[in-house]
Amino acid sequence: MSGGTLQPRTGPEPPVLRALMTVLVVALVGACGTAPPLPRDRYYSLAPDVQAPVAGQRVAAILQVNDLAARGFLGGRQILYRFNDQPLVVERYETYLWEEPVPRAFAAVLVSAIRDAGVFRHVLIPADPAKPDLLLGGEVERFEHRPTDAPPRVSAKLSLSLVRTDDRRSLWTRQYSGDEPVSADTPDAMAEAFNRLAGRLAAEVTRDLISLGAKLGPRTGS
Repeated sequence: MSGGTLQPRTGPEPPVLRALMTVLVVALVGACGTAPPLPRDRYYSLAPDVQAPVAGQRVAAILQVNDLAARGFLGGRQILYRFNDQPLVVERYETYLWEEPVPRAFAAVLVSAIRDAGVFRHVLIPADPAKPDLLLGGEVERFEHRPTDAPPRVSAKLSLSLVRTDDRRSLWTRQYSGDEPVSADTPDAMAEAFNRLAGRLAAEVTRDLISLGAKLGPRTGS
């Protein structure tokens, strides 16, 4: 299913033009007697298939993955886009939305990937009652569609840090970024590209945690 073609607006209309268009639409609706159908919202999940290696041994520690932070529109559900000729302007699709806000959804992706890799004895979320030894958190800095790039693509960037809970000492800080081409001019293709990119970044995080495992303390058999 294609879900139609992507049609980001090309720029803000002047207030006078918007008012005139509103008058014309009202007049047309009155003449026809029926209102035009409203576009339906489309909600997309961020639930990628993460291809990450499995740790040979588990770190004998409990990791808690916190919800990630985000600034501005990134904290909402509307999918963001940016034109390459307006690099300082970020826009929001009106009807293409995430099922969950990206910071929360990406944290869930990390939880699933790290658990599947068997890096730590337990992997928690903030709602779990157990006391963690380590905290993984950070910020989603970019997660947007670039429809006018050649080829069209999606782009992401996030920063993460791993901290000990007993002394709040930072063990490492990393930045992860990447791009993924969009295969077709449809919202479904855009969402699929976002998921491929999120899966690739989550796999990079997991590989880094596996590599760091030897420095994190005692280890147990898998």
